[in-house]
Order: sequence, then structure tokens, then C-alpha cells
Amino acid sequence: MQKQNVDIWREEITQQFIAEKKKNPHKFEKRLNLSWSNWGFGLEELEVSAARLSQAGLQFIELHGNHYGKDLGYEIDQTKEILQRYSLAVSGVCGMFSDENDLSSNIPVCQQRAIDYIRREVDFCSAMGGRYLLVVPGSVGRFKAYDDYEFERSVRALRLVADCFTQNKVKAVIEPIRSAEVSLVHTIEDAIRYITAVNHPGVQHINGDVYHMQVEETNIPNAILDAGERLINLHLADSNRGALGSGSMDYDTIIMALYLIGFNQEGHYVTPEPLGPGAGPYPARNGIQDVKVLDKLVNSTVSYFKAREEAVLSL
Repeated sequence: MQKQNVDIWREEITQQFIAEKKKNPHKFEKRLNLSWSNWGFGLEELEVSAARLSQAGLQFIELHGNHYGKDLGYEIDQTKEILQRYSLAVSGVCGMFSDENDLSSNIPVCQQRAIDYIRREVDFCSAMGGRYLLVVPGSVGRFKAYDDYEFERSVRALRLVADCFTQNKVKAVIEPIRSAEVSLVHTIEDAIRYITAVNHPGVQHINGDVYHMQVEETNIPNAILDAGERLINLHLADSNRGALGSGSMDYDTIIMALYLIGFNQEGHYVTPEPLGPGAGPYPARNGIQDVKVLDKLVNSTVSYFKAREEAVLSL
């Protein structure tokens, strides 16, 4: 029987992985940095979330970018104290961009809100020792374009605030999101084109998300290889946007691709973000979640990923 294309692609990456591991075994000694994006925990107290992640064996957390105004969001000293208590370091901050703070908006005041929001989150991320701020070029949850000029407006707006990334030594990581949720920048190729258009040293990197990639990319592992050194963080979920191991996502080949681009190094993270299916997941940030469900979600995901990583590295 003739092989499926997906099987051919998997075999090609497996062969590359085995060959590289044999040639440079020292490059495969360090494990991937496993983090967790906590905004899906909703209104849960940070201390409860931190305790859960620490108990699951995690050392990193991607914090909800919840500084929507001067009186809102995590307070720096209190957040540091909580995370130190549970031996958690901040990998980065997950920026949240909706109609009200949209870089691509045709309403200038909404663009200004996005610019102000980015400044607040970059300052917070820097104070917390985080490496990156996730930036979405358009509104999440709005898949219909305002007009034909969104790309140019978004590029110009982000360029206005780009200096704050270099000044604070925080990387802007551009996230491609599936076309059912956003109106622009859906693929790794789109993200590179956007980064090239911004043309600023503070905006050079990418945040991938395998749930979006399974829709928009031809093949997720190959897209990871295409992203290469630009990739700083990779959001994880299974094919159903649930816990890892609950769907059909080929994590073995994804892990191989990550090792092939040298992702197992300081400042690079794999970050579960299993939010469940839907056209727009942002309502989860303002909800009350079931603690037992979250405990199971975290523990099953972490144990599954670590087991698959060890299985891959035993090849």
C-alpha cells in the first residue's frame, strides 16, 4: 500500500532526528522547558494556580497579560512573592488582543489602546524577568476583516511601540492564529512577512500554536522547521484543543522537530494552552473554572508530554 504523505513527512523528520542525535548527542541532553499558560484558569487566584503547576513539576509559567487598565492586572511584588514561594519563573506574558485593543483596527482609539496595553505588559514582563510578550496582529474572535488595509495599519501601530521591547529586553513574539478566529496572520509564513514589514530588532520572533497550525499549516513539524530560530514559544493542546493525549496530535514528530531546531535551550518554551474548541476562547479568561477539572487537565498533560519526550529521546 502506498504511504500517506503524512507518513512520508514523519519518516523524513524521524530520519533527520536519529541522524542528528547520533552525530551530536550532546545537543539532546537538555530537556525542553515546559511552561503553562495560565489565562485559561480564568478568575482563579494566582496562588491556587501556582500551587497546581508546582505540584505537577513545572518550573515555568506564562502569565495572563491582564493589565487591561492602570487599576487592573497582577501586582509586581505580590506576584513575585507568590511565584517564588512555588519555585516558578516567568517564561513570558500572553498578550490578549480583542476589538477594544486591536493593532489593526480602523478606529484609531482602539489602536492606541493596543499600544498602551503593550507598554504596560512589556513593563510588567520585564519586571517579572519574562523573556517575551505574545502579540497578535489583529483582534482574536473577529475573523472578518474591517477592510483591505488591516495588515498595514497593524504594522505601523506595532512599529510605534517597538522600541519598548528592545529597551526592556523583552521579545515581541508574533502569534499566527487560525482564520476562524482572526482576520490576518494565520501561518508561520504570514508571521515572517509581518515581522519583515515591521522591520524592527524588537519584533523578530514567533509564538506558534499547534492547534492553529493543524488548520493553517500543511504539516506542523515542517512548519516548526521553517520557523527555526525565530520560534521562542510553542503553545500546546491536542487536536481537540484538550489535554495532551486526548486527541490525535502527533506529538512525537513535533518533539523531534523542536530538538532539530535546537529548541531545548534557555529562553525557549513549550507551553500547554488547552482551552477547548470554539470560535473564540477569550471568555475563559473571565470565568470561574472547576478546580478538579483543571488539576486533572494539568497533571495529565504534563505527564503525557514528558512521557512522549522520553520515548522520542530513546530512539
